[in-house]
Amino acid sequence: MRPWMEDEFANANSIHSAGLKARAAVDTARTQVAVALGVDPDEIVFTSGATEANNWVANAFERVRVSPIEHSSLWERLKGGAYAWDQCNEPEISCCMAVNNETGGRYRHATVGTEKWHCDLTQAVGKIPIELGFEFASFSAHKFYGPKGVGALYAKDARFPLPLLIGGEHEMGHRAGTLNVGAIVGMGEAISRAIASQEEDFEHAMALRNAVKEELSVLSDWQENGLGAFPAADKLSPFILNVSFLEVEGEATVIGLDHAGFAISSGAACSSWSNEPSHVLTALGLPIEWLRGSIRISFGRSNTVESARSLAKNLILVVENLRKLV
Repeated sequence: MRPWMEDEFANANSIHSAGLKARAAVDTARTQVAVALGVDPDEIVFTSGATEANNWVANAFERVRVSPIEHSSLWERLKGGAYAWDQCNEPEISCCMAVNNETGGRYRHATVGTEKWHCDLTQAVGKIPIELGFEFASFSAHKFYGPKGVGALYAKDARFPLPLLIGGEHEMGHRAGTLNVGAIVGMGEAISRAIASQEEDFEHAMALRNAVKEELSVLSDWQENGLGAFPAADKLSPFILNVSFLEVEGEATVIGLDHAGFAISSGAACSSWSNEPSHVLTALGLPIEWLRGSIRISFGRSNTVESARSLAKNLILVVENLRKLV
């Protein structure tokens, strides 16, 4: 990324030689993303991330059906005209993510009727095998170790929705705005590396997750969350562990672990400042006493089994100390 951030900063839509060089770098990254997903390069348009891509799709249709476990970038559309899953019999498009960002629940997609499907792949790309049978799919680079602030929308046969952002001929006329060449180049390289190490990363995350659960087995009154809801999750991603503890507040647990040097969350990172109960865990049917004590732990390449066990041991201490205050 560095050359495109320090020296080669031409607009990729310019026709001079510097601009054409930047355009070639973007095209290379687009091909890298396409190869990783097994699609054609013209079926990929770069965005600022999955949030923008989700909004793009959701704003292009009048009858949008949203599953109860979607990211807030789609769930919040229920306030602006979208339909809850069980309230729309003839949707133009149905939105159901592949892997939930709070629980790690993995969801299978079965076509209901003749509507189109949009799938948020943010927690899936570079982590689990993917077959793109959807009309649209969104994802962000930072979830597979790329830069923040860049992502993409996939559209089957390059049939993209009408542009959400207008004001230029960028991205084949589908999305206006000067391209962030450095971030796009980083995204292309990151997805290539993620696919190459996908199996190894999956096994590593599984070992980390199992280590935490093994350590927690000595603690009382806790549970793992993630299965259930509609449509029902049939598996859990090893990269996310969502657990609840009775008689503690999730936010207090997060702060306690932060003091011990561990960064976790009490829900989606995008909603960390909200005091509202997680709509995802609510959809799972968790009683309020379990909802209040839920936390999310994410695992990645830089974590070790030793650090995972240390996290769990510190988590036990934090929970036990908080329970003494009740």
